[in-house]
Parts: sequence; structure tokens; C-alpha cells
Amino acid sequence: MKTIYRFHWDCRRMGTLSGLFIADTQQVAEAMGKKIDFGEVLGKHSEIYGVLEENDLEVVTDDQQFIQQCITVFGDGTISGYNPLEYQTDEEIDFDMNEGEDE
Repeated sequence: MKTIYRFHWDCRRMGTLSGLFIADTQQVAEAMGKKIDFGEVLGKHSEIYGVLEENDLEVVTDDQQFIQQCITVFGDGTISGYNPLEYQTDEEIDFDMNEGEDE
């Protein structure tokens, strides 16, 4: 079943990322807990990445008639902003804050 989702990530001092997109509920369920890597979308050296969690997404509507009308107008996928499913990667996520420092 298709659903319209609102995505939001607060990247603290770097800014925020948000988006509105249409996706299949199964596709979203499979993306939960996976690494999302946006790269340097908030400026040079920003490197925005993390794990997609349920609280990052809000269901806007699952009204199939409305969603079909949206698909006709906007296409299937991203309506506006960032769609985290388009930035999903199979790489392991490394949150080592001391990366590159000698011990």
C-alpha cells in the first residue's frame, strides 16, 4: 500500500533536512534501521548520515484515492525535499568520534 510520508532530521548546528514523499509501506519498513547517507548536502564537510528510525517519518495520509491523484501530478516518489529512501546505503555505519586521531 502506498503512503505519503513526511521526513525530518534535525542536524543540530548544521541545519535540518526534510521532505515529503510517496512510498510503499513495505519499502519503508525494510529501510528502518538502515544507514542513510546524504553526503555533504548541508555544505562542505557536513557529511550528513545516520540510521533511519520510525520517529524520523510521519504518515501524512494513506488515502489511496488522494495518493493516486498526487502520483498523477508529482509522480511516484519524492514530492519535495529529501527522500531518505533515495540515500539508503548498504555500508556499515561508523559513529567513531575519534576517527583519524592517533592513540
